Amino acid sequence: QCAGLAKRLEATRSKRAVIGLSGGLDSTLALLVVAETFKLLNRPACEILALTMPGFGTTNRTRNNAVELAKLLGVELRTVDIQKACLQHFADIGHDPQKLDVTYENVQARERTQILMDIANSEGGIVIGTGDLSEIALGWSTYNADHMSMYAVNCDIPKTLVRHIVSWYADRSGAESIPNQNGAHLDADEKANLASGEKGAALAAVLRDILDTPVSPELLPADSNGQIAQKTECILGAYELHDFFLYHFAKYGATPEKLRYLAKYAFNGQHTDEEIDKALAVFIRRFFTQQFKRSCIPDGPKVGTISLSPRADWRMPSDASASDWF
Repeated sequence: QCAGLAKRLEATRSKRAVIGLSGGLDSTLALLVVAETFKLLNRPACEILALTMPGFGTTNRTRNNAVELAKLLGVELRTVDIQKACLQHFADIGHDPQKLDVTYENVQARERTQILMDIANSEGGIVIGTGDLSEIALGWSTYNADHMSMYAVNCDIPKTLVRHIVSWYADRSGAESIPNQNGAHLDADEKANLASGEKGAALAAVLRDILDTPVSPELLPADSNGQIAQKTECILGAYELHDFFLYHFAKYGATPEKLRYLAKYAFNGQHTDEEIDKALAVFIRRFFTQQFKRSCIPDGPKVGTISLSPRADWRMPSDASASDWF
């Protein structure tokens, strides 16, 4: 991921990397990749611009984690509240803001992308995409919104691997922490190491809280307790099931019957037959109907053996029907 992004930054002579930071898993991994890439290129972290863009469903938990993550990584953070702009857009197109439908959700996603693209232009930078392979497979994105960027660093990373990498990074950051001690007699290097260790521990704590946060696009208002109401895995099914289906489907061409058989064996005791059957139906339906989004996704690095890039690995007509496959 870092090697691919480094090459793109050099090729485009970009002054900055611009990224939308939600406090969720995908944007967290993307920001970590950008931060490590700038280290690789010996460029200062302040050239990274993270934007947090709170909307109608943004919770304090995700917003606070986004702010803290940006601070700990030393990147510039700007906050652009999108609610006023979205309400104006609802009025412009004649949409009732009390109607919490797909238009209500997608208006927010597209407003955020417009902000990212325009600020990237004004800063001489490129927008870094955050969407992962699982979302690309399921079409779980808004067309010409989070679906689009100038370089997508997570496009070959399934959600289960996103979680694993962020967890690994948290463990590595936490392992570098130094227990608190009396710093009165420490020399400059020792004080720097102590501060670095405390920063690593703080970063690890933020990353672990992000890992514990339910996956959500946060496009619908929070519940009465201010908690995330729109939980992706409650809608689609478990991502570990979808990633399992994607691997055996894309790599081996496994039929629905075989996918069901393998999943029931592999996830015995973890997911019921009903959960597996429901997730499988969602996977097949969405995989076939959402190809039109994959046909025009941005460039990104190939990482694993499964890739849905329309330029190399996966070619499929957008009007393909799932009925025969079912």
